[in-house]
Amino acid sequence: MNNKVRYLTHAAIIAVLYAVLTHLQNLLVPGSATWMIQMRMSEALCVLAFFTPAAVPGLTLGCLVFNITYAAALPLDFVVGSAATLIAAQAMWMTRNVTIHGYPLLGMLMPAAANAVLVGWELSVYIGGGFLLNAFYVALGEIAVLLVLGSVIYYAIKKRHLETVLFAA
Repeated sequence: MNNKVRYLTHAAIIAVLYAVLTHLQNLLVPGSATWMIQMRMSEALCVLAFFTPAAVPGLTLGCLVFNITYAAALPLDFVVGSAATLIAAQAMWMTRNVTIHGYPLLGMLMPAAANAVLVGWELSVYIGGGFLLNAFYVALGEIAVLLVLGSVIYYAIKKRHLETVLFAA
């Protein structure tokens, strides 16, 4: 398969997975993927950025699609939420080789940092509560999802060498 086609296919699949999983979570547990205290399980897909650069546009587009199609999302979220995901995924791709005993801890914390600042600010604008409190809650949810579910996905991919099967050029 042509490398450009493979890249676009990977990005599209990741985008669809992110958007659908976030909608499914919000359907099953309303509000758990939105507002101040949120734990988007789909954020665990950010670990795919350690294995393919196609995850960067895929995650960003998936976040944008969810935010646009979620009825309660506000216009600022289209830009700010998607920008946070773009920054986090790009930072994860860039730090993919920075590991502690084979674990990319720095990269795993990137979504928490980007979302805490950007989404924390956005929540302060929309719902109040103070930036620091909003940033703290957003970071807490991101850290929990990435360090637990994200780690499970990361190690499952590494142990089974799926990165070479799924993302090899």
